[in-house]
Amino acid sequence: MPKRDGTPQNGGAPVARNPEKYDRILDAALAVFAEKGFFVSRISDIADRANVADGTVYLYFKNKDEILATAINTAFDTFMNHARTELKTIAEPAERLRTLARLHLEALGGNRNAAIVFQMELRQSTRLSEFSHQHLIEYFSLVRDAIQEGQQRGEFRRDLPDKIAANCFFGALDEMVTSWVLSEHDFPLANAADAIVDILLNGMRSSANRVAPTSGRQGGGQ
Repeated sequence: MPKRDGTPQNGGAPVARNPEKYDRILDAALAVFAEKGFFVSRISDIADRANVADGTVYLYFKNKDEILATAINTAFDTFMNHARTELKTIAEPAERLRTLARLHLEALGGNRNAAIVFQMELRQSTRLSEFSHQHLIEYFSLVRDAIQEGQQRGEFRRDLPDKIAANCFFGALDEMVTSWVLSEHDFPLANAADAIVDILLNGMRSSANRVAPTSGRQGGGQ
């Protein structure tokens, strides 16, 4: 079996990697994990879906855990780079939240296999959940930065802990993705972004019927 760097265990010459084949294996892995479940999926299943030999998969990845970790890293890094680029051009905190919500739903709504793996399979492994937690810290920083700036500018309520507000933001989007994954009817997931952000920013009650905040124990998330 070859080493992670592509060098055969017998010390032979390194095997050149094909970027197109590398991406094809990752895409195939997500499809297999989504269809069969991560824990029962085999390297041979991934190889068959990618139309490569089993040994070819091992030229790129040590095992299926590494394949999943790479898929998560790749998807998350792509999302965060895109999000940071777009958010840099937006001054209004509310619009930054709206844009982040749209990008979140577009990213998962545009790849159903990835959405299934992220929403279902990833959370069944404690080790992988801890791994994804590090990504969430980066994500939550974008959300909390927008909320804190909105509070400083007097656009958002200052009596609400930004941690709780950020958890509500992420939780609403996360639940929408899960509902979409489980739904028998396909629909444009990103279309829900505006409604979710409007509910979070404006609340369910009209200003005339708004209930005053109560004091008490406050919790936080990320």
